[in-house]
Amino acid sequence: MTARQDPKRTAVVVGGGLAGITAALRLAEAGQRVTLLEARPRLGGLAFSFRRGELTVDNGQHVFLRCCTAYRGLIARLGAGRLVEIQPRLDVPVLAVSPDGRRTLGRLRRAGLPVPLHLAGSLASYPHLKPADRLRVVRAAIALKGLDLEDPALDRISFAEWLRSHGQTPATTAALWDLVGVATLNATAEQTSLALAAMVFKTGLLSDPGASDIGTAKVPLGDVHHDLALAELERAGVTVRLRTRVAELKAAGQHAVRLEGGELLTADTVVLAGAQEAAAALLPAGALEHPEHLDRLGHAPILNVHVVYDRRLLRQPFFAALGSPVQWVFDRTAHSGLAVPGAQYLALSQSAVQDEIDLPVAELRERYLPELERLLPAAREAEVLDFFVTRERTATFAPAPGTAALRPGPVTRVPGLLLAGAWTATGWPATMEGAVRSGHAAADAALTGGRRPVDHTDARWPR
Repeated sequence: MTARQDPKRTAVVVGGGLAGITAALRLAEAGQRVTLLEARPRLGGLAFSFRRGELTVDNGQHVFLRCCTAYRGLIARLGAGRLVEIQPRLDVPVLAVSPDGRRTLGRLRRAGLPVPLHLAGSLASYPHLKPADRLRVVRAAIALKGLDLEDPALDRISFAEWLRSHGQTPATTAALWDLVGVATLNATAEQTSLALAAMVFKTGLLSDPGASDIGTAKVPLGDVHHDLALAELERAGVTVRLRTRVAELKAAGQHAVRLEGGELLTADTVVLAGAQEAAAALLPAGALEHPEHLDRLGHAPILNVHVVYDRRLLRQPFFAALGSPVQWVFDRTAHSGLAVPGAQYLALSQSAVQDEIDLPVAELRERYLPELERLLPAAREAEVLDFFVTRERTATFAPAPGTAALRPGPVTRVPGLLLAGAWTATGWPATMEGAVRSGHAAADAALTGGRRPVDHTDARWPR
């Protein structure tokens, strides 16, 4: 026990993803004796790494934006600032290949000008939209910037319905709105609540000139979300128990957490920081006014396709594709430890792929390798050294209209029992940022007895 811990207050955090890591660190820093339980053999939740032969593989390509202040705060708290990088200025190569093989490369990038002029030059020269469509996009962006994110009516309609009402065509939706929205929301405009879409575009593109600059890890995610997180948790006095599954939670004066092996832990505070279905299975009767909302929240999948070629095909860190099953392609060579001289490891990040998530690997290979050859002609002469996929069938909650009413806040009806996870009511979609914000919200509620409203606008790590 460290000298600053108070033996009179105890907490158990169930779930070692980013939400659980954040909540556990915050509670330990406030002097509580904290135990973090994780069923898997590692921390990090759905943002983790694993070994495949000589490769270190991230289960999926995760990015963050400069506006992700909570996640960046966690990175700083873990001492991992040197292990991530953020673009000096937003720059997204967008590649399209016509049926006759003509390649068109455009870029979405910002200038050093105030909002919204920071994107004006990029849109003016964006080759994937006709001049009239570029004007339509500008008008819609101005209208989007004027929306009140606190208006509950925004959650009752789809983003696509709003886009159509503001003059957007299938071309503008495909070339811009869905290009960004599918990657950040894991859903198309037709499938997305206007409230969540407006939050993403207002915060990421229309708030501050640098808000949308893209950040990535320079190392495997496990180096940060497991190795450094575990070290910092233990340094803070948190008892971390991996491969430990919770079987039952009983709420009383002191909460009793029964593990699968029969061991019983007691605590003043319990934070359920796992997936929504895991929380639903453990919540005592009456803990939520509408427990059925968790079932209705639903899921959306993410598929990642991993290809190792015998030669270098991509000369930039990533690009997005239009008019192709391929969505985003990332160069993962340096991150993976690939030792084959001259070889390159590419990862395709495929969101909102309900129709593909369960396809056999052989079918996915037949679908994506020809597309990569179409997008990257040098691939036609290259040898595929390895091809595999990773699947997250329940990667995020489904951000459909009506979602806001289904997402619970951190406080339950049971004193001392809190909820955390990217699926809770953070106002953000299911991202690493949303997960960390939910951990802060749960910790704030625990430390104030749920009496103080949580301010989601400032999620910096408390000093």
